[in-house]
Amino acid sequence: MKKVKQRAIIIGSGVGGLATAVRLARKGYAVTVYEANASYGGKATKIEQDGFFWGFGPSLFTFPELLDEVFTDCGKNPADYYKYHRIDPICNYFYEDGTRLSAYADREKFANELELKTGEPRKNVLQHLQQIAKVYHLTKSIFLFNSVHRLKTYLTRNALKALFNIKMIGINKKMNAANEAQFKDPRVVQLFNRYATYNGSDPYLAPSTLNVIAHPEYNQGGYFLDGGMPDLSRSLYQLATELGVQFQFNSLVQKILVENKQSTGVVINGETIKADVVVSNMDVVYTYQKLMPEQKAPKKIIEHPKSTSALIFYWGIKKEFPELDLHNIFFSANYAEEFRHLTQLKTIYTDPTVYVFASKKYQPKHAPDGCENWFTLINVPHDAGQNWNELIKEARKNIIAKLSRALGVNVESLIVSETINYPKTIEQKTLSYLGALYGSASNDKYSAFLRHPNFSPTIKNLYFCGGSVHPGGGVPLCLLSAKIIEGLVE
Repeated sequence: MKKVKQRAIIIGSGVGGLATAVRLARKGYAVTVYEANASYGGKATKIEQDGFFWGFGPSLFTFPELLDEVFTDCGKNPADYYKYHRIDPICNYFYEDGTRLSAYADREKFANELELKTGEPRKNVLQHLQQIAKVYHLTKSIFLFNSVHRLKTYLTRNALKALFNIKMIGINKKMNAANEAQFKDPRVVQLFNRYATYNGSDPYLAPSTLNVIAHPEYNQGGYFLDGGMPDLSRSLYQLATELGVQFQFNSLVQKILVENKQSTGVVINGETIKADVVVSNMDVVYTYQKLMPEQKAPKKIIEHPKSTSALIFYWGIKKEFPELDLHNIFFSANYAEEFRHLTQLKTIYTDPTVYVFASKKYQPKHAPDGCENWFTLINVPHDAGQNWNELIKEARKNIIAKLSRALGVNVESLIVSETINYPKTIEQKTLSYLGALYGSASNDKYSAFLRHPNFSPTIKNLYFCGGSVHPGGGVPLCLLSAKIIEGLVE
């Protein structure tokens, strides 16, 4: 008699949900993914307008081996699904004092560039890159590749080694303080402080351990997917369908069923659908509040301060700029004041740091001839009842003034296409609680290292993946959340 496959339901088809679907299908489960939107991808979807192409959210591709592994574990050749290339430079930086520098992929060249442009001794830069590499290798098996909520994670040689080097890891020191001690030039401090924004945190509050976020770029390399980041979602979706995963779009899950402290399925449009395993790729706060209101949510997860969000202008620009590369940062003249506005005042500073990503630099098809597609982003607070119409209007004016000043042109006159996302639309489209991009902010030791586990501590066969839970936000960590769940599910 043929054995009936166990059934798994995935709620949401963001990167974490797609990768989890693949891994559970490979494990032998009959997997169905229920997605509230009309298509897959979550924050890694595409926007097309007036001949221009943008990714909705993530733009930098690091740790490509984590994506490759999803395919090779299934016996597939990643090159049959997507292609990527190492980028150089990784990013161009523009400062208000006129300084311009490039973060080259080669560490020696990067260190030389910083010494030439800022006077920062190259040895300080190389020492920092070596230090964050050590921290990464000390901590990855605890904080990234395994569940920090299982005792066995700590019963290893690597875990003991990390505990003996706890001071070097930097849990008890603030990120900005560590960088000010390491570097002489404030422009270099600012450059490395910005990596706190990769998980929506504040470098003046977050532990210096977060300096490790810069490790993949400088010690391993940044990459570009030929189709942009939406290609990552497309390739995972293709693999999932080949493995027999079923997708139900425009299907909003109303409830997770729990009987005798065990998840037994979900309710959609009043219909009960049974399953042996349920995985939520939905924001963990909304999972509790909307899908399991009768269950007691972990107080620290619900009440902990949330991460920052983003205000993104997707601009079609009728000009090409040779001074720009794929990734570009235009720094605020007062970084501390910018973060005071973000974290304490919950508003937008008049001189925000502006990120411009132009995939046209590597993919000509993403904009018409003679044009560029600017994904123009500033960090903003999560939604706390602000008057977003006024804030967006003022921010747009300040961003255009800043870019026009730095590039020596009237940027406003070059915008031929525009669409916008901000915390409220991000929340509506991706069900991110309060529009926070990364769930809880990592501004203290608890939230930085002890996010919600990938399993329910009280409900059997209920799991969580994606950026709002362990190990955190961003594409690589979402892929790792799927891998951790594969190891947890029997």
